[in-house]
Amino acid sequence: MAEPVVRMEKISKSFGPVRALQNVDLVLNPSEVLGIVGDNGAGKSTLMKVLTGVHQPDSGQIYFQGRQVRFNSPHDSRALGIEMVYQDLALAGNLTVAENIYLGRELTKKRLGGLVKLLDHRGMAEGATRVLERLKIEIHSPHFQVETLSGGQRQAIAVARSVGFDAKVVIMDEPTAALAVKEVSKVLDVIRRLKEHDVAVILISHRMPDIFEVCDRIVVLRQGVKVGDVPRSHTNMDEIVALITGAQKEALHLCQEVA
Repeated sequence: MAEPVVRMEKISKSFGPVRALQNVDLVLNPSEVLGIVGDNGAGKSTLMKVLTGVHQPDSGQIYFQGRQVRFNSPHDSRALGIEMVYQDLALAGNLTVAENIYLGRELTKKRLGGLVKLLDHRGMAEGATRVLERLKIEIHSPHFQVETLSGGQRQAIAVARSVGFDAKVVIMDEPTAALAVKEVSKVLDVIRRLKEHDVAVILISHRMPDIFEVCDRIVVLRQGVKVGDVPRSHTNMDEIVALITGAQKEALHLCQEVA
């Protein structure tokens, strides 16, 4: 089997007396869509914030493409190609699609012998169009302001911004939580296309139908502990919900560590 893109070993994190994560292991394989589920406070977001350098673990190791790494900030993880799309998307509604995709990484062109730098709006529009076409995201013009787009289109733009800069891992936090059914299907299509383009995806969601529609494997966290790790084809929604709620106390027959 190919080397995992990400391997997290025995990750623990506390906030004062609150133990948010306890010896959590996680593996993400190339071109895999991994679902992470659990009730509120289960540790899902904390684990992803450790992976993206927002939080540093109290103990444990992180490996990226086989090499041990330490992320002191989100900048460190992004430099290696780990991108997180937060639930609030962090888009600027008054800017265009292209300007949002290049936000913080704007293209410039030099004038007056390099003394003056101007934004390269044409270059950003062309680059944004290429990314949108690659992911088959239907936005009629990169010059549209983001505030005029639907919720599903905004989610797709947030993903396109990540993928446009050679992302190897995209983490999506509740991407369909506030979307209508039609919009949900569009976001799930984008996730499938990320997989087709060899991008590994971590999907955090409370929506079990979404998890079972696009994920290859499901990890269950409860009270900061990993209680399940199983291929989607080897389980069902009832078993996963039982692990989330604690109705199924013993999960050993479900747990399958993926090397």
